Amino acid sequence: MASSASGVRSCGALLHGLRRRAGLSQEDLAHAAGVSVRTLSYLEQGRSRGPQRRTVQALAKALGLDAAGARELEEAARLGRPRPGRAVDAPPPAAAPHAVAAAVAAPDLLPRAPRGFHGRAPELAALTRATAGEAPACLVVGPAGVGKTALVLHWARHDPAGLTDGRLYADLRGFSDTGEPAAVEVLCEFLLALGVPRERIPESQNGAAALFRSLAADRQFLVVLDNARDSEQVRPLLPGGDRCVTVVTSRHRLHGLIVTDTARPLAVDVLAPQDATALLAMTLGADRVDAEPDAALRLAELCGGLPLALRVVAARLAGRADRTLAAMAAELSDHTRRLSLLDLEDTGVRAALHLTLRQLPEHVSRLFAHLGRHPGTHVDRYAAAALAATDPATADAALERLASAHLLTETAPGRWQMHDLVRLYARGLDAHPDTLTRVLDHYIATATGAVAAAEPGNEDCFSLPAGFLPPAAVREFRDRAAAVAWYATERHDLTLAATAAHTAHLYDRTWRIVMTMWPLIVWRVHDGWVPLLETALAAARADADQHGEARVLNVLGWVLTEEGRTPQALVHLEAATALAARAGDAMAEANALIVLAMAQASLGNLSDAAQGCERAVELACTAGDRTIEKLALQHLARHLADAGNWHQALATATQALAIDHRSYTADGPRIMLLMIKGEALLALGNQAEGVKQLDQAAREAESAGYEDGAVRALGALLRATPDTEVQARYDAAHARLTTPG
Repeated sequence: MASSASGVRSCGALLHGLRRRAGLSQEDLAHAAGVSVRTLSYLEQGRSRGPQRRTVQALAKALGLDAAGARELEEAARLGRPRPGRAVDAPPPAAAPHAVAAAVAAPDLLPRAPRGFHGRAPELAALTRATAGEAPACLVVGPAGVGKTALVLHWARHDPAGLTDGRLYADLRGFSDTGEPAAVEVLCEFLLALGVPRERIPESQNGAAALFRSLAADRQFLVVLDNARDSEQVRPLLPGGDRCVTVVTSRHRLHGLIVTDTARPLAVDVLAPQDATALLAMTLGADRVDAEPDAALRLAELCGGLPLALRVVAARLAGRADRTLAAMAAELSDHTRRLSLLDLEDTGVRAALHLTLRQLPEHVSRLFAHLGRHPGTHVDRYAAAALAATDPATADAALERLASAHLLTETAPGRWQMHDLVRLYARGLDAHPDTLTRVLDHYIATATGAVAAAEPGNEDCFSLPAGFLPPAAVREFRDRAAAVAWYATERHDLTLAATAAHTAHLYDRTWRIVMTMWPLIVWRVHDGWVPLLETALAAARADADQHGEARVLNVLGWVLTEEGRTPQALVHLEAATALAARAGDAMAEANALIVLAMAQASLGNLSDAAQGCERAVELACTAGDRTIEKLALQHLARHLADAGNWHQALATATQALAIDHRSYTADGPRIMLLMIKGEALLALGNQAEGVKQLDQAAREAESAGYEDGAVRALGALLRATPDTEVQARYDAAHARLTTPG
């Protein structure tokens, strides 16, 4: 044992001299090497056995030693390590655990409480509740930089009651670039704090863990295990007995610890705007923040409520008293610079996210990088699969891993969203150059299927674009309701996808994505579609696709007509009719004639409107397109009814309803035809049958979610038979129609 003791002293003296020559404090070297200050101090004082090889390598690197210096330090450490013996891995059998440990005051290894802590009252209360009960373990989880450690340390310093025997803390560095401590090193530090002499601490992890559990069996300890990578890293460090409280923090959800140790999860989210501005005020002073309340809220928004980002912003502003919060907000508004502005030295949002991503499997990290190219705000398994050129099942598993690491949030079943700063980080990563095209083609393929399910029997609006990249799998729509629900969910992201395609000069994708939205445009015509359709028109012209241009002109003209902007509509509709005729596109010409007739009718020119619809019927019949024929007859019946030609209107509506009538589906033309038929019957004196037709039209529209049709049919029904129940249905449909979708 004498040689071992001299080795310990020799290693400590050598380490002390090397540190002094490097000009480093114990705190500096400990931080750089990823060891605790206590461990480093014990090593230099000769109170600790020679460090393990991994620790020596970290110290050598932090000291900047060359190969010879590193070997010298390793040799000194080797001489200081105790030789294996029978009593190394466990205390003597006759010794009780408390006989192994000397009597010491209640140990306290907690770092100081964080400065500038604000808010989090619900989380603090939840933490107190979660740590109540028998042998509780609580998991505090959340994304990088959200303030998990600050929350736990603040709670640990102010709240725990009854934990009188000590507070133990270890930073497990699961997301650090300095390396994780071995479990035996953490246990050694805990046992030393509990008064176990160095020579009585078992060498093996199992032995040290058993001794720790024995010592904690009838004690009341708080054990904080910070920054855990996974459940496996935590389990050897859990105390025994039922009187200790363990709190674990992690960027991962650690489901395994919930299963095996009944750990209770507590999710920590970003700060609310008021708490975020209060955090700024803690550093900058209330006067400075109160002087620019709007700018402070804007900073909170740009930081996404993330405490780490807010602290970096506060640090930048604290050093510049002449700089306004508004100026800082203006700089952060530039998304190309935001992440750079939210980094200081080796601390910041980008560094934290890098360390989180590094812990994930390569295929999950690759999917994350591709998600940064998604043009929308939400992604599902199909979109993710298209982005990464994989299948939905593989994408789904990767999305779950990213959500477990708090890089994604599942906002609804099967729909995932990134925090704004996480999205900016992902956009800066390398991804395949075809990534955007793949996801745009995914939307084209999926929306084409939605059109077929929502409006069966209609012709395809377009052929697929050149170089189309088919996704591995496309969502299937079992019925119209499923397609309608998908449109309602994806409307915003479809719009963003079209905008992204236009910005990237993928014009052949731009107008096609917009045109796949035509059922939604029909159902909610007053939702302000003109700017998007004008973008589609510009794209079709840039793409030099006359077929696409004619189709877009037609839809744009119809929307303008519905908005009462008939002169503008006529310009587009006349151009659409001429363009379709020149291209020999009979169905596009028929569609354009139908919508042109609507514009003419709105100006009172019902005769020309009827003639245009009759020509559209002829074109549809020649082409054998019964769907367009039915649509043209519907509009012809409308114009005849508006002209007071009730017998002709009734006959035309009846003729149209007989075309391909499918009782299993409700479509717009059928609903309008039922309404026209009902109005004609009322005008011809058949009150009962007229009311019946109008009520059927209204109910089919309500059932189909066609709110514009429901409002029209119920309005006509109210005019025929004022009724409180019908009035209530009308008011409800009108409210749904006027609520943004």
